[in-house]
Amino acid sequence: MGIYFNPSNESFTRARNSQIFVDKTELIDYLNKRLSTEENCIALSHARRFGKSHAAGMIDAYYSLGCDSTKLFEDTKIAKSSDFKKYMNKYNVIHIDVASFWDFYKDNIVEKIVEYIYKDLKKSFGDELDYQDNISYVLMEIYQKTNNPFVIIIDEWDCVIRNSEDKELVHRYLQFLHSLFKSEESKAFLALAYITGILPIKKIKDESALNNFREYTMLKSRPITEYYGFTEEDVKELCKKHDMDFNSAKAWYNGYLIDGKHMYNPNSVVQSMMNRDFDSYWKNTSSFASINTFITMNYAGLKDDIMTMLAGGKVMVETEAFQNDLFEIHSKDDALTALIHLGYLGYDADRKSAFIPNYEVAKAFQMALKTGEWSEISNAISRCDELLMATIDGNADKVAEIIELAHETYTSVLNYNDENSLSCVLTMAYFTAPAYYDIVREHPAGKGYADFIFKPRANAGWRPAMVVELKYNKSADTAIKQIKEKRYQGALSGYSDRILLVGINYDAESKDKKHHTCVIEEWKE
Repeated sequence: MGIYFNPSNESFTRARNSQIFVDKTELIDYLNKRLSTEENCIALSHARRFGKSHAAGMIDAYYSLGCDSTKLFEDTKIAKSSDFKKYMNKYNVIHIDVASFWDFYKDNIVEKIVEYIYKDLKKSFGDELDYQDNISYVLMEIYQKTNNPFVIIIDEWDCVIRNSEDKELVHRYLQFLHSLFKSEESKAFLALAYITGILPIKKIKDESALNNFREYTMLKSRPITEYYGFTEEDVKELCKKHDMDFNSAKAWYNGYLIDGKHMYNPNSVVQSMMNRDFDSYWKNTSSFASINTFITMNYAGLKDDIMTMLAGGKVMVETEAFQNDLFEIHSKDDALTALIHLGYLGYDADRKSAFIPNYEVAKAFQMALKTGEWSEISNAISRCDELLMATIDGNADKVAEIIELAHETYTSVLNYNDENSLSCVLTMAYFTAPAYYDIVREHPAGKGYADFIFKPRANAGWRPAMVVELKYNKSADTAIKQIKEKRYQGALSGYSDRILLVGINYDAESKDKKHHTCVIEEWKE
């Protein structure tokens, strides 16, 4: 038993002992079918907090000769497999977290990784091995002595690629990976390779260290999508168990559409269940800095696309040209693709479109917008809570005033000249309302379609349900009249004891400085 060679099952034991454990052990069955085959090299690139390291600890526990994990797995899904015990704790395992080495050994990271692996090997084999030999040769010797092939796990394998522009260092690192995964020796000793990262494998000219890996990414990871992140069924069960509102969880953390499956950020879901509070758990400066790095790039159309997504829309993005390298961003599409892989945007493969996946990520964008050229937009968003309170309080003049500000702020980007664009501006104006409401545009209601329906969720408390109707070059009273005549408020039956009818009009030809008017009424049957 060592730290890097044949590790214990402590990581997975902690996961099993946690108050919240979601069983993803069926991934093991998928890996077992690839042991010692030509499909035995797996590369997973997913955003942070999507369970990559959790899976790596589970793989340690299952395969490592350094522990006995029979009891740890006996009541899990993998235990139902006919091959459950066939491969358990039968392999030499090497597990490296490259990020932990990068923090201390940036210039000589390859040498240090090998040094620490050899330290562990000496504990088991003493002077039986020549530690001056290439690592692949040493592992080959161990395989010949023990007749136990290797499972090699490298967490954050792309840390060097992401963080270094030193081509010589990158080359040495890729040579090291080649020794582990593509050398002549590895063809004999390697049963399984499992590497995780944030970015897909970079295509580097004349480097073939990883071209034998099957890749699973935020764009496409079938058939193992459901083993990373939480599925909708996972979250429903957790909400039921912890007495939390599922619709609120869905608004805050849903939205990663991978291979048609709606996936949730597991870290955020767990935090919300433990704290009994729906909130943004991306509250760290690196998140905001990462978003800012890409949204402030001066590429034609990028700002328009960001604004469209902030307003609830989707934008087409070409993902194929991305070089899988954060230093190689050459276009708007590269910037958006990078944000998809980093988890700050979702991706709809059917429509080849990017979008902001959920309210939590929208809040991260809100924080990131507080600098530079986005500060004006950030200032407008900062008044969203004030707008919501003014609406609830029936302060129509204040509502018109704040929407006027939103109009002035967003007009150049959203081509504000019709009712549809007014809808986009209103979505931005009520940017923070999804914390409490399920907001639906063009909702079937009564004898037509309401422009906006605000359905209170369980955490909305005293906040009323609302119907918002928009008019262009007409009047706010006309909007209220339409709501009543077509009975749009019927769509909110059962959602609240109190329903507000909100009419908003934009008069493009108004000679007054104020173009917006608003009327708010409380519905009485």
